[in-house]
Amino acid sequence: MRDLIGTSSSTLALLERYDRPGPRYTSYPTALEFHEGVGDQQYRERLALVDAEVHQPLSLYAHLPFCEARCAFCGCNVIITSHREVAAGYLDALDQEIDLLAAALPRRRAVSQMHWGGGTPTYYEADQLARVFDRIHRHFTFTPGAELGIEIDPRVTTVAHLHRLRDLGFNRLSMGVQDFATEVQQVIHREQSYELTRDLIGEARAAGFTSVNVDLIYGLPLQTLASFRRTLELTLELRPDRVAAYSFAFVPWMRAHMRALASEELPSARLKLELLALTIDAFVSAGYRQIGMDHFALPADDLGQAVERGDLHRNFMGYTVQKTPDMVALGVSGIGEVHGAFVQNTKKLPEYYAAIAAGRFAVARGYELLPDDLIRRRVITGLMCNFRVDIGPIETQFGIEFSRYFAAELQELTASESPATDGLVTVTGTSIEVTPLGQLFVRNVCMVFDRYLRARTEGAKPVFSRTV
Repeated sequence: MRDLIGTSSSTLALLERYDRPGPRYTSYPTALEFHEGVGDQQYRERLALVDAEVHQPLSLYAHLPFCEARCAFCGCNVIITSHREVAAGYLDALDQEIDLLAAALPRRRAVSQMHWGGGTPTYYEADQLARVFDRIHRHFTFTPGAELGIEIDPRVTTVAHLHRLRDLGFNRLSMGVQDFATEVQQVIHREQSYELTRDLIGEARAAGFTSVNVDLIYGLPLQTLASFRRTLELTLELRPDRVAAYSFAFVPWMRAHMRALASEELPSARLKLELLALTIDAFVSAGYRQIGMDHFALPADDLGQAVERGDLHRNFMGYTVQKTPDMVALGVSGIGEVHGAFVQNTKKLPEYYAAIAAGRFAVARGYELLPDDLIRRRVITGLMCNFRVDIGPIETQFGIEFSRYFAAELQELTASESPATDGLVTVTGTSIEVTPLGQLFVRNVCMVFDRYLRARTEGAKPVFSRTV
């Protein structure tokens, strides 16, 4: 992959053309299009429609936002506190929200995918996590083979946590590592030894977890090719079932705590590209299958097998094999997708508490998808998941003539100095396929099909991280 980056001049030309702010496409349309016209009433109306589809399982996300300290790279919705009673009170509201959701779904209670994120879910004690699980399980059932995952921070997660979570039924763990280099860990305020991570993964496997995911971040301050190569080598020694290698989203205008990071210590755009290429080479050479732009899975893992079949799926919880049409979300800032609409709970804890106490869902904003959104989402999801879009099935599903519907987009893809002429995509009458070089810039390829991005004015305040 690093060889595909090419000579210095060609690399710089690609970076100049494509390194610009752009979405990560965990959803389409992106959360930037959410508005306050979607609230409790609209959510209840959608849930009623969801409840009628009794044979379809659900996905369920729960947000546990508390952390002991803030990592300098963090872009999540978190609440930093050492006051455990504050976090304990949150569980009371979460209990009530679970009850509200169950009451709105009297007939549709099967769940095939559940994920808990944060924050740091293991900020809570094992008994407190069991309390949340039991409340959910009181109302909802899990399908055979359901994917039950949770994010953990190795620095606060105990062996007791692992065994209790496994006993409850969790079978997947995702743990943050970011980088094993000491100097990088110090500057991002995330000091975590290799030995701690190694031992916890060993305990998780001994407890019976079927899949362990490790998160890395490239583009952090002080990273070099040599230092990150060592991080990749150590990660491969752990042999995680899945790896997510995220590009650092440096957005100090949105996340004030990132202003503490010295911008001059961040890798250049070219170095970030080389770090990504190095990462792809390392994991593919070690036998992992590439999942989208920045994820990897062992061939025996469900995601690895889904890539081989070409039926990978993507939702707010990331890449998945579970193609559930609806996802409900619990907790402050949680985002769900129900019957063609996105809904997001308020990010403000007092507002969340007030809504739940009043018997209302804490939905503060959302977005109801249009027919055009569904078509474009299908294209963007295909590119992000499988690096390929087959035109025939889209024409059949939506009753369109692809070449006419996307005439402007196809022209943009194939014009001079375009993704096609730069060797990033191959466009034929039957498909659009992202090349190995284009996989480094797949977000840019997707951006061609984003009509909301097209409508944004040049020079507007940046809202997205850079694509490289």
